[in-house]
Amino acid sequence: MRVIAGKARSMPLITPKGDGTRPTTDRIKETLFNTIQAYVPDAVFVDLFAGSGGVGIEALSRGAKKAYFIDNSREALDCIRKNLEFTGLADKAVVIGRNAFDSFYEIDDKADVIFIDPPYALGVESDIMQLIRDRGCLKEDGIVIIEADIGNDLSGIESIGYELYKEKLYKTNKHVFYRQV
Repeated sequence: MRVIAGKARSMPLITPKGDGTRPTTDRIKETLFNTIQAYVPDAVFVDLFAGSGGVGIEALSRGAKKAYFIDNSREALDCIRKNLEFTGLADKAVVIGRNAFDSFYEIDDKADVIFIDPPYALGVESDIMQLIRDRGCLKEDGIVIIEADIGNDLSGIESIGYELYKEKLYKTNKHVFYRQV
């Protein structure tokens, strides 16, 4: 796994050992950032269930002004910190070692982009989207992207007050893009 573009282009990233995380592959990460490239420069980016931090680091490398990395695994947090130091992007990062629900109380900024990549079996997407709305975490023109198993039905999220505006399907997973309405 590596940084695809920007300031830290081609720098390798480490990932937590074992199968506790599912790092987003370089190919899928490149497709994701090609889709959201207009949102990234000068953005506040939230990488929720950050794992190795690869997605948030990609955002910083491409010009985001600040990124929050949230995970509750000690090994993942250690990886994130090492990757941020190695890429020289630590000064633009806030690493929060808490569960996803509690972490929103530690984010000081409204986000331009929130990337959510929970373990697929957790089924917390709707609850997190409700919390984002209730806490006012997203800027008015911001977006939320959920990475999910390709068979995961996320249709209930629209009833919370979000508009699905794009969906990218891959072999086994998908990215679903939302705006608040």
